[in-house]
Amino acid sequence: MQYKKINNLLGWLCLGIAFSTYVLTLEPSVSFWDCGEFISCAYRLQVSHQPGYPMFAMLGKVFSLLSFGNNTKVPYFTNLGSALASGATIMFLFWTITALAKKLLTAKGDEATSSQTILIMGAGLVGALAFAYTDTFWFSAVETIVFALSSLCTAIVFWAILKWDNHADERGADKWIVLIAYIMGLSIGIHLLNLLTIPAVALVYYLRRYKNPTLKGGIIAFFISIGILGLVQYGIREYTIKIAAYFDLFFVNTLGLGFWSGGIFFFALIIAILAAGIAYSIRYKKPVLNLALLCITFIYFGYSSFAYIPIRATANTDLNNSHPDNAFTLNSYLNRIQYGENPLLYGPYFDAKVTDQTEGANIYVKGKNQYEVAGKKLNNTYDHNTIMPRMHSTEGDPEYAQNVQFYKQWLQLPDGQSPTFADNMKWMLSWQMYQMYWRYFMWNFVGRYNDADGQQNTQSIDGNWTSGIFDGTKHLPKSVTLSDTYTPLYALPFVIGLFGMVYHFSRKKGDATVIALLWFFTGLAIVLYVNQVNLQPRERDYSYVGSFYAFAIWIGLGVLAINDFISRKANARGAALASIALCLLAAPVLLAKQEWGGHDRSTKMTPHDMAYNFLISCPKNAILFTNGDNDTYSLWYNQEVEGVRPDVRIVCSSLFSGDWYIHQMQHTMNQSAPLPITMPFDKYKQGTRDVIAYNDAKLPGSVEAKEVFDFITSDDSRAKVQYQSGETMNYLPTKNFKVTVNPDELVKNGVVTAAQKDKLTNSMEWKYPANYMFKDNLAMLDIMAHNDWKRPICFTIGVPPSGMHGLQPYLYKEGFVYHLIPFKADTSVKNDQLSKVNSLVMYGNVMNKFKFGNFKHAKYLDNVSKTEFYPFIESTFHDLAMGLIKDGRNDLALNAIHKFDNVMPDINPDIDTAHRKLLLAQVAYKLNDKELANRYVKGIGNYLTDQLDYNYHLLQDNPAAIDSNTVQFQLYVLNGLAQTTKAYQETALSKQYQSQLDDYGNKFAVLLNRE
Repeated sequence: MQYKKINNLLGWLCLGIAFSTYVLTLEPSVSFWDCGEFISCAYRLQVSHQPGYPMFAMLGKVFSLLSFGNNTKVPYFTNLGSALASGATIMFLFWTITALAKKLLTAKGDEATSSQTILIMGAGLVGALAFAYTDTFWFSAVETIVFALSSLCTAIVFWAILKWDNHADERGADKWIVLIAYIMGLSIGIHLLNLLTIPAVALVYYLRRYKNPTLKGGIIAFFISIGILGLVQYGIREYTIKIAAYFDLFFVNTLGLGFWSGGIFFFALIIAILAAGIAYSIRYKKPVLNLALLCITFIYFGYSSFAYIPIRATANTDLNNSHPDNAFTLNSYLNRIQYGENPLLYGPYFDAKVTDQTEGANIYVKGKNQYEVAGKKLNNTYDHNTIMPRMHSTEGDPEYAQNVQFYKQWLQLPDGQSPTFADNMKWMLSWQMYQMYWRYFMWNFVGRYNDADGQQNTQSIDGNWTSGIFDGTKHLPKSVTLSDTYTPLYALPFVIGLFGMVYHFSRKKGDATVIALLWFFTGLAIVLYVNQVNLQPRERDYSYVGSFYAFAIWIGLGVLAINDFISRKANARGAALASIALCLLAAPVLLAKQEWGGHDRSTKMTPHDMAYNFLISCPKNAILFTNGDNDTYSLWYNQEVEGVRPDVRIVCSSLFSGDWYIHQMQHTMNQSAPLPITMPFDKYKQGTRDVIAYNDAKLPGSVEAKEVFDFITSDDSRAKVQYQSGETMNYLPTKNFKVTVNPDELVKNGVVTAAQKDKLTNSMEWKYPANYMFKDNLAMLDIMAHNDWKRPICFTIGVPPSGMHGLQPYLYKEGFVYHLIPFKADTSVKNDQLSKVNSLVMYGNVMNKFKFGNFKHAKYLDNVSKTEFYPFIESTFHDLAMGLIKDGRNDLALNAIHKFDNVMPDINPDIDTAHRKLLLAQVAYKLNDKELANRYVKGIGNYLTDQLDYNYHLLQDNPAAIDSNTVQFQLYVLNGLAQTTKAYQETALSKQYQSQLDDYGNKFAVLLNRE
């Protein structure tokens, strides 16, 4: 059979194997994090978060149509799109490896021998299938996320440049370069990671076009490639829209034309210039200019998918992040202004103080008929700066205090000591590069302890890498070794990749340098460019999948390296087959076996059902305040795609500070009426009332929320205060608010039942907790002042107390939400105000309406399910049972505890869930179900002894790795077991736990500073 046919067939086989794997392990519904938003935006062609992913959304829409009207199947088919893209990525990786392997084994133009063909194909299979089963790539392959399609773009681009390399001397070969430009343009509408292949592509071009490449020439080519990358990233992607915005400003504000008239003129001007340039290059036979202009043109063709963003924003879709319907907002949207800017080459240390502030360019916003100035960009001058600032958080950052605390903790900087440049570099090398890149790299090719978040500690096993070779001496806890996410790879894929890298550099230094450039720019270069500023909301390994792709090429070429060794003692065919078999077992087979359990999401419904429970817990027509990605995105999916509870208005607190979002909340959405926000847009638009400071007016008692709201939104000069800058602004005269309550209205509106009327207070009084009121607080006060109890106000249980505006005394749990109810203060509740429940309503929701994500029977539960939502469910059932007991319904409380036992697995993923399980056991004892209580207690006891035994060995072997706070909490829970079993006359268990407590107390005496 011809080499080309074998190569093609095996490439498609790789696609089939990878795609089948991903289909078998595909998540059947929505996943956590951004997936819910992406599915919603694809299904209804809406506008997602910055910088927008229009091509991804449009392709997702195509796959969503395969559901044929069954909306519950939409996420399955959009997930399937990721699986197909990932399978195709493996196919192109196979062809890339075989192309490079053939260059290593045969001279140009020569046919490969049968032994060489076997070896080349084996290298392709090993490298491609190994990458197919790596942790990071597999994770994105089974959910609706941009990284699967982005990886496909990277794979196509790199495969295409090798195709060009193979045919560069033929007429028309530069069509491959134009194809690459078009794919790059398209990829901007998916994710920007693909642009980082440009340096590697440019080096291939240099090595092929110049017959005698030199080091000097290579360096020049490298810097030219950086220039091309800058041209595409900034010149085309950014400045095209930025310049269009200023054209639009002139056409709208000066010429009096409509919005986008100037932008359209500028786009037409670009088209005319490119068309004229191409015609000129053809007429005067300038092939290099022609190729350059064609590439720019095709990049623009691909980039034109971003026309989707303002078109759909203008259509006022439900999800319309930033509402980028005009050129200036679109420019801010594309450049992620909402997320702030990180300094790269020069900037302040974290302890820097502002010494001067100057005004920069105007900030333009869309007005009624013209662009208006909303303020000016402020440029700060700091007193403590450095080149390459890595620890750069400053006092204006929302999480400044948390960032500084982590910097000091990580570098062990004492209070009052300023960081030095050496500290700056130490942070970059130890946290940004090692902890946030190399650790991820090792996960994929060496092995991993578990899927817990491990950003904070290099010593802890949580989220750390391991080969597994020496784990037998580490006394690892069973919670690690028996978990599906314990995936020791014995460093075998890594070693094979190193062999392949060394072999490649020794035989084809130029080609190996190309792969090294691809690896660097899709890995460590991202670390340097993004300049992450402290702990991230989640692990960021998916950002570096391109560099793992590059290393997988060397895993494939490792087959050739091992064959080179074996062939000294065996014939060519035997050596080829032996090296392939050995590497298949040591890389893809091992990876598939170890990683399967931690990636099989086929039976997991947690994200879908937890979001469903949020919505179903709400009263009719509720306003539901949410917090963060995992609260919000799956909620959007349930409502926007499946139509679950369209009467509920979801309000994402982190977006509520945007004027565009408040404005959207003033309009109908699905079956939800506009929010009772009375402010006209002019009173809260950007640059107006961005922040309102507290200035105590010494007002007695509590003031009606409506009066406070009217005062701080008044344009009367008497309601403002003048600051040293000369600027006059509204101010907050008091923190003590109240809303008068008419009990009859609350019963009439269904907020409470008639039987609960006597529990209502006549005046709901609360204290605003902060010294500043931002736009989200202002909008919330507007709602409180004008809602008149017509719509229920709820908060998800994921909202932190800081996001509840001081309303905790009036919040009652009714499932997965807190419902604002003006009951009289419950004096029996001393500390935990958020444990209060409206018991019978909550019982109906939890027992009859909730879904539980197949928690008990899922083959795999991800870390978010186990450590975020499992504790939510534990506390929900505990609070429900305690509330029912308080209301004299022990029978219903026992039903609730049994329901938890029936639908939830008895697991203890961490000490927090174990402690909550103890509280459930205490309720079971209280309700005389000792069998259930003892079972839970024994499970907790086994977990604790397992953890404490591990920590004791750690104390002896590596005390720096111990978290003393965790050990203290473990001993506290163990003491709780001893005391609880003693209180309920479980004598044998009590003696056992007390004995263990005494024993561990002695073992950890040094750690606990006890005699």
